[in-house]
Amino acid sequence: MSYEVIQKVGQYQYIYLAEGFRNKDGQVRQKRRPIGKINPKTGQKVYKPEYLEELRLSGKVVEIPSTEKIFSIEDIRKSSVRSYGQFHLYRSISEKSGLTAALRQSIPDRWQEIFMLACYMISSCDPSMYCADWISGTESYPVGSMTSQRISELLISVTEKQRNAFYQFWYDSNREDEYLALDITSASSYSELIDDVEWGYNRDHDNLPQINICMLMGESRRLPIYQSIYSGSQKDVRTLTTTLKQFEAITGNRAITVVMDKGFFSTKNINYMLKDTGNGPVRFLMSVPFTSSFAKKQVDSERKDIDRVENTIVINGNSMRAVTKERSWDTQNKLYTHVCYNAKKAAGIREDIYATVANLRQKATEDPEKCLDDEECQKYLIIRKSDKQDNGYSINIRTDVVEKRLQTAGWVVLVSNDISDARKAMSIYRDKDVVEKGFHRLKNSIDLGRLRVHSDNAAQGKLFVGFVASVLMSGINKVMTDK
Repeated sequence: MSYEVIQKVGQYQYIYLAEGFRNKDGQVRQKRRPIGKINPKTGQKVYKPEYLEELRLSGKVVEIPSTEKIFSIEDIRKSSVRSYGQFHLYRSISEKSGLTAALRQSIPDRWQEIFMLACYMISSCDPSMYCADWISGTESYPVGSMTSQRISELLISVTEKQRNAFYQFWYDSNREDEYLALDITSASSYSELIDDVEWGYNRDHDNLPQINICMLMGESRRLPIYQSIYSGSQKDVRTLTTTLKQFEAITGNRAITVVMDKGFFSTKNINYMLKDTGNGPVRFLMSVPFTSSFAKKQVDSERKDIDRVENTIVINGNSMRAVTKERSWDTQNKLYTHVCYNAKKAAGIREDIYATVANLRQKATEDPEKCLDDEECQKYLIIRKSDKQDNGYSINIRTDVVEKRLQTAGWVVLVSNDISDARKAMSIYRDKDVVEKGFHRLKNSIDLGRLRVHSDNAAQGKLFVGFVASVLMSGINKVMTDK
């Protein structure tokens, strides 16, 4: 008959199953085998899974304390090892930022799949066809097998109404009095079945048609707020009013301050933002390009007197000169015009141009015939045949072109209907690179420089998942930057 024996070995107590017998000499002996141990914290018996399996097969029942979770041999055979850290990090960022709540409210049936696909895009540079393998080895929400076919169905299933509902919930959970940087980028595609894919200015210099992605990003929290998609042939300046109208329609808020570069400048855009539609005008800060006579006029008016100590402002340890004046835009509106001059930058540009022209002149002197078809040589040099020169050509510098390039070197003109202080305006304008960094992560870290889908709905769906992934990555980046 077998019975349990508890034996202390060191600081631990082990449970043995003992069975008595007589040897050939008739002496009483005992066989022992380990079957478990005593939990030092609770004092309860903890049996080995193999012993519990033996008891189960023999029909015997052993009372197991409810505080202990016991796994059978079959449970262990069916178990797997999964990576937990990535999911824990992404889920934590999503819940704290309000992303989880916005997804759950706007896309209740598929939000978990969208979230896990976004996590996969961040964690792996592999195509979506390998997402199922990643899910199988990673802790996740209960999304099943994310096969390539299921992902295609998922991307198509997200409707415009759901996307807009998400942006509304997302903005409401992140509504802060912060400046919103607005910019646009492009994503290329090989597909001929996406209506919005068209030829246009390609920022990545891909010889492919593209679509344009316009994004609003908070400068303080450094999180993407809103995203809109346009055809590839649309120029930056044409997308501004449409984006602001869409954002206002979704969020119901026009009381925002938008920061933009010179690519969005036009009289039409300024007039639209100054217009009061009942909720007040759009507050803005914008750089003015020197193709505009307005910018040239402001620089010419300050060129003579700006380089004074009383006009000096210091931003992040770097000094420049700045003058702010309130200028009339039209008969009803005035704008704060910030004219800024960076003498150090201007000197650097001057040296670069002088060095470039000197190298081009040396190149033309050595081989003038080769430079006759060189676009950059023709831009800065006048090369003509001449019997008076040893090489048969006269070479002169186009000083008017050089001086024209230097007229605006180091100068920046900003206009705003909200910000009256030049130092504050320039600091805010410099912070707009937060959206440029967001685009860099979107196209490189999440691999959305190429769409790799074949329909309009799938393209919209993939870019939406990319937006979700960008929110998670921006959250990680903000913590790293702050720390």
